[in-house]
Amino acid sequence: MKTLIRTVVAGAALATAISACTSAPGGTAPTKQRLPAVRLVSYNGCDDMLAGLREHAAGNVSQWGFGGAMPMYMTREKSATTADTAPEHSTTNTHEAGVDEPDLVKTDGNRIITVAGGTLRIIDTATRKVTGSLKLTKADEPAYAPADLLVSGDRALVLYRGGDIMYKTFAPVGQTRYLLVDLAGDKPKLLGTIKPQGTYVDARMVGSTVRLVTRSQPDIMFPQPKENASEAEMKQANEATVRKAPLDTWLPKIEITDAAGTVTKKAVDCARVSHPADYTGTSLLTVHTIDLAQGLTEAGTDPISLAADGDTVYGTGQSLYVTSNPRWWWPGPMAAVEDTPQAPATEPDPAEPSPSAKVTLSPESPEPTPTAPPEQTEVHRFDIGKPGPPSYIASGKVPGRLLNQYSLSEYDGNLRVATTLSSEDQKTSASSVYVLKADTLDKVGEVGGLGEGERIYSVRFIGPVGYCVTFKQVDPLYTLDLRDPAAPKVTGELKITGYSAYLHPGNDGRLIGIGQEASDKGRTLGTQISLFDVSDPANPRRLSQLFQKDSGSEAEWDPHAFLYWPKTGLSVIPLNTYSEKHEEIGAVVLKIDDTAVTKLGMIKHPVQRQKDATYQPSIQRAMVIGDSIWTVSTDGVQVNDTTTLAEQAYIPLH
Repeated sequence: MKTLIRTVVAGAALATAISACTSAPGGTAPTKQRLPAVRLVSYNGCDDMLAGLREHAAGNVSQWGFGGAMPMYMTREKSATTADTAPEHSTTNTHEAGVDEPDLVKTDGNRIITVAGGTLRIIDTATRKVTGSLKLTKADEPAYAPADLLVSGDRALVLYRGGDIMYKTFAPVGQTRYLLVDLAGDKPKLLGTIKPQGTYVDARMVGSTVRLVTRSQPDIMFPQPKENASEAEMKQANEATVRKAPLDTWLPKIEITDAAGTVTKKAVDCARVSHPADYTGTSLLTVHTIDLAQGLTEAGTDPISLAADGDTVYGTGQSLYVTSNPRWWWPGPMAAVEDTPQAPATEPDPAEPSPSAKVTLSPESPEPTPTAPPEQTEVHRFDIGKPGPPSYIASGKVPGRLLNQYSLSEYDGNLRVATTLSSEDQKTSASSVYVLKADTLDKVGEVGGLGEGERIYSVRFIGPVGYCVTFKQVDPLYTLDLRDPAAPKVTGELKITGYSAYLHPGNDGRLIGIGQEASDKGRTLGTQISLFDVSDPANPRRLSQLFQKDSGSEAEWDPHAFLYWPKTGLSVIPLNTYSEKHEEIGAVVLKIDDTAVTKLGMIKHPVQRQKDATYQPSIQRAMVIGDSIWTVSTDGVQVNDTTTLAEQAYIPLH
């Protein structure tokens, strides 16, 4: 039996009682939860790993299998590219400084790199021309599959999400794959491709090193149900299949193709798989490490895995966190999906059957009775402070569910986690912020009672201060004092109509919010951009609001779409307005200073003609490069003057 390399701190536990906050009148109070201890355990060998995965997976299989599908979600001429020769420019709006996040467009000031329609293009910002392109999809692959980018120097990593169907459509999107592209020279070149088994979750880049998180399910073919078989018999047959499944059923496969076309196939070594004490056995998280400066080296493509679920990634310069957040679940194909959305109404909610949903047998009936998974968030931490593969450090749990990665923040050796916990009857809810010790994920402190009867719509942690917006009919903006991790507290509250779906730090003592205005009944009315004075934590105030009726912005659910240029206070936000009398599609340009939000104008891309129809392209991203605003849509890139907003150039992406 193989002896495993222990890459974890064994014995750390989350054994403290974590309690939820109280409820509002009119519903059953969220109950206090004593969560099971989460210990860090490596397997004692491949045989031990197989036995553990079989046992845990069999306990979570239903008559329908593991719940079905994975998540639905929806070159240039040679010139100098060093930072000292590039014009002053904005970069991707990221959660943490120094930690880059994948996005559909990247710039270093001298060039813009984007992927649209299956083709990578490089635009020279001086000549404002496409100077290089590389087709990345084959004839039998869908060119419209969404792709993200990370760029370091003359290397780009293109990330294609795999899966069975694309968000809110039934179109195949192909296999998950990561493509390394050389941007130097007159024409970009493909240096290699990694095709991991599973679905791409997210990635973070520090320096030139990228950590990619992929989630996979065991490759088990369940038997066809016998005619007239009961659900209990179907479940028993599936359990028997799981208990006989070989080890390679779980071990994620990886296919690596180099620049010469040589293909290498491998699987994650069981010696590089760890697990928390409590896990479902239905998913593995795999972390790939790629140094873009070195390329697809053997060491750089040797991943580690964790027997856990995960869908949200948050990273700092030293830590990578992956959390499991069962937003949706279903007990079978004929059952209705439980409606417990945690994201703002304008955000696409991934409809994913939770692999942790269990089916139990009722004493009164031999037929299985579906049981919802616990409303709790699992948190897994990896140490990425050293070169090479990360180390799995700790796992923990907190009650409730996350909104997104901004619900997490590591600061001064602690992890802050903001969640909403609903009562069992889903009639009421309340939110809390938990402080966990980063090296063990033991609970240090908590503050609850935020937005009773409501749920979180946005969170932002800035150093020792936190801001949390909850909403149902009105929008309380809470300010939080987190200087004492053991005793975090609410210091102020501002109640206004509507909500902020994204919060961004402004100048000192200022906070910018973008979301939806709403009636006093809670009905959303259109996009609002708010400027808050938070210099006095006990008395947060809204100084200014810009409201566009019957409108929505991609920045409300994707912070990458939000541009704020602190040097001048310039802000550019995609904004689409639809009403019976008015339609306007483009990006609103704002000036945000210490006292007000002022509209400067709108940027629109040229109307496009397709067969017998015409349409106005939706702007997705904006950048400041030198004295120009660059905006990107799926159809083209436009350049406008930052002062006059006059159009300077349009570059089609076809």
